[in-house]
Amino acid sequence: MQIFDVTRPISPDMLAIPGVTRTEFRREERERYLIADVLVSTHAGTHIDAPIHYLKTGMTVDRLPLDHLIGPCRVVDLGDIEGEIPADRLAGKIGGVRRLLLKTSFSAAERFDPVFPHLGLEAARLLVREGILSVGIDSPSIEALVCDGSVHRALLGNSCFIIEMLDLSGVPEGDYDLIALPLPLEGLDGSPARVVLCRKEE
Repeated sequence: MQIFDVTRPISPDMLAIPGVTRTEFRREERERYLIADVLVSTHAGTHIDAPIHYLKTGMTVDRLPLDHLIGPCRVVDLGDIEGEIPADRLAGKIGGVRRLLLKTSFSAAERFDPVFPHLGLEAARLLVREGILSVGIDSPSIEALVCDGSVHRALLGNSCFIIEMLDLSGVPEGDYDLIALPLPLEGLDGSPARVVLCRKEE
């Protein structure tokens, strides 16, 4: 079994989209052990958006059905696209798929670029029509930095959950088994997540 960890490490120096609270670690050495407090945004690093994030009502991250986030998925390589990912680049590649990860040129990025690859509204509507349960991307957001939230609402309003800030740089295009587990943060809008892909050795 091949296992690909596609999670970006959480640290105070990690790449973050503007407006996200900077992560802090507060380490303490006590007499017999070490302990730490962590200040981290619900949208720091690799994370999952719950519907309440943009709809401001509905399902919170602790209530997400895990069958949307665990199961067969497809990685589609879109590394040649700068900016918006149009619907026609996904048409014909997602048939029979319920979980989808989008690999872009941002996977290997170590610095924030405001013009990152993102999903267009028609592409989001295509995913909804195709019955996609969850969609992930390796850029800071599924939607452009300057946006009206319509892509988020189109997906989350149809129970298509969003995984952002993956690291797919070492993952070839193809079919895998996805495991994406958010923390059950009661009543909140999102959560950092550990995300892995598995497939049988060839």
